[in-house]
Amino acid sequence: MKRLKILRRWFARKLGFARLMCLALLVVFAGARLWDPPPIQELRLRTFDMFQLIDPRHKTARPVTIVDIDDKSLAKLGQWPWPRTRIADLIQNLTSHGAVAIGFDVVFSEADRLNPDLVASQMRYLDDATRAKLRELPSNDQILSEAIKRSRVVLGETGQRAISSEVDKSLPFTGVATVGEEGAERFLFEFPGLLRNVPEIEKVAAGRGLFSIKTERDGLIRRVPMIMRAQGMVMPSLSLEILRVVTGTPTLLVRTDKTGVRAVRLKGVEIPTDRNGQLWVHYARQDPSIYVSAADVLDNTVPPNKIAGKLVLVGTSAVGLNDIKTTPVSSNMPGVEIHAQVLESVLSGAVISQPNYALGVELLAALIIGLLVIIFTPNLGPVRLVLAGATFAAILIGVSWFFYVQYRYLIDFTYPLLSTTAIYLTLIFASFVREQRQRVQIRGMFAQYMSPVLVEQLAQSPEKLVLGGEEREMTIMFSDVRGFTTISETYKHDPQGLIALMNRFLTPLTDVIIDQKGYIDKYMGDAIMAFWNAPLDDAEHEVNACEAAIQMLEKIDAVNKDREQEAIDGSHVYIPLNVGIGLNTGIGVVGNMGSDLKKNYSVLGDSVNLASRLEGQSKEYGFPIIVGSRTALAAKDKFAILELDFIMVKGKTEPEVIYAIAGRADVMHSGAFQRLRNVTIEMLACYRSRDWHGALDAIERGRRSEDADTLEKLFKLYEVRIKEFQINPPPEGWTGAYALLTK
Repeated sequence: MKRLKILRRWFARKLGFARLMCLALLVVFAGARLWDPPPIQELRLRTFDMFQLIDPRHKTARPVTIVDIDDKSLAKLGQWPWPRTRIADLIQNLTSHGAVAIGFDVVFSEADRLNPDLVASQMRYLDDATRAKLRELPSNDQILSEAIKRSRVVLGETGQRAISSEVDKSLPFTGVATVGEEGAERFLFEFPGLLRNVPEIEKVAAGRGLFSIKTERDGLIRRVPMIMRAQGMVMPSLSLEILRVVTGTPTLLVRTDKTGVRAVRLKGVEIPTDRNGQLWVHYARQDPSIYVSAADVLDNTVPPNKIAGKLVLVGTSAVGLNDIKTTPVSSNMPGVEIHAQVLESVLSGAVISQPNYALGVELLAALIIGLLVIIFTPNLGPVRLVLAGATFAAILIGVSWFFYVQYRYLIDFTYPLLSTTAIYLTLIFASFVREQRQRVQIRGMFAQYMSPVLVEQLAQSPEKLVLGGEEREMTIMFSDVRGFTTISETYKHDPQGLIALMNRFLTPLTDVIIDQKGYIDKYMGDAIMAFWNAPLDDAEHEVNACEAAIQMLEKIDAVNKDREQEAIDGSHVYIPLNVGIGLNTGIGVVGNMGSDLKKNYSVLGDSVNLASRLEGQSKEYGFPIIVGSRTALAAKDKFAILELDFIMVKGKTEPEVIYAIAGRADVMHSGAFQRLRNVTIEMLACYRSRDWHGALDAIERGRRSEDADTLEKLFKLYEVRIKEFQINPPPEGWTGAYALLTK
């Protein structure tokens, strides 16, 4: 024990306590990298995201065309799913225009509900002869099957969390063989269930693959599985199956080793993957030129060069069909374009990968640079210390960037940089302690000539004396109590009671906003202005703002119940408090604003104005919470979102789609909400396509639905517009946008 103490003192004297601490840190960080916990993984992934943002894949060719089931197609041809005969027409038109192969990012898992035999059984008032004729007609699925036979079609399938039915082993599957280490199937992503297409079309397709995509922990899609297991079957992805079909590869080969999957092979092509069989997608910027509307394909108005010689993917970008994904280069990329990005990357040879020696390079870099910092940094002055730190950081980033640009290898610089930074900061802290002793002396000298408070402010935070601001994406909220003037008149002889009432409802509303990471900008009488994602970053600011809005309504309901009981007990008039809330996400300028005497941390911008206008419209549309399109897009998976209108706000050049929040996920998944939502979608589609009778019919059906009173104000609003348009039709080129006249 005594010898250990002597040895420790000798090392401390020779190396210094700070250097000993840094050597220990070097060992700790090496162990952390080998363990690779989620925070280190996510930091590494964010780095790779940055590489793709700075230098995305540059398109030299466009071998893929996306046939988009977009909002235009839905508005023109009706809601999805379409009759299979229309899909057959789509395939026939694409084939006749020279499509090399057609892949579907949708699954036809059930028989067409418009098959003639089903129509004959379900329609009332048909005579027997008509029913018999209908039953003699070929089914829509049969017609689609014939169209698929005459083309080269790859059908999409999807993995499921549960087994819905047994796999039909008589239907064809793509052959997959393993080259290398056996048992690598355990590394593949696995889905307990598999949803396939109806057998009639499944068995005639040229190929079939899974379009299921796994997101990372943060919700981004960086890697796409090329090979997966679904209900016990090893299956290719949709994009890999398309490549197999067009290259004429009979069997896919999966190359493996002891660590997992290394690559998948096609005829003349090897695609590198990670150990789980995933391809790092080398993203290019979103390219609107590869999209063509499904409606235009069916109308034969698409330029021939858009289809001829192309791999065609059929998918959707329509907001209502919920196939929008987040990628390193885009926050709202349609899922079908991710498959297109995979195909373009492979066909152009522009794939990225992590080599198997990447971990060794990272550990070696951390060790060498860490030792250099430990040896030389304590002997440098402050300026040289900063320059040395910047130099080491530049070397790490530069080497990683070189491998990415030159070889498209993903070598992580964040781990050695993090390790080196921790060592660097430890040494800086030791140096800071020494410098702090000197600062105490300096403060003592200057305090003789200046106020100690001013000296401390100038020494620590001189920027506090300067007004400033920054531009950032934020979610803005405006809330207001409806009819508060009427309520306040009942307190004209009791001003203290009015103040107590305002505090009574403003306090819980404020608590909710703060609990959901919001910032209270100001109170304007009974109204509140708040915002999210400033001054602190909030990655889910849209979701947190929507949750706050719902909780605010719940708090107001609780206050109203108490006030109603108090009114009964005290035999006085009870007027309920009703709150309207507007939410909008957009870019705003936020910072300390005001004068040198008084400043307020606040936000300005068009997004703020729109949020205020939306709050004012809550009484017109009959929903207490109205949100802008960017807020709705970010929150659509967690809340019951209902599209309300397409409005043009005074002062803005572009119209805005607005939505209502009707509840949380439980409401979103309820049958009643889904029926009302479908009716609303149909009504809006008819309205925007000038089908006034169709829109009115949808309204009448909606009124007969369960919980229809929720939409009554909305129905009446559109009835008034439609009746006006029936008398005075809208002008040519009308897009359905409604000019907002009221605030």
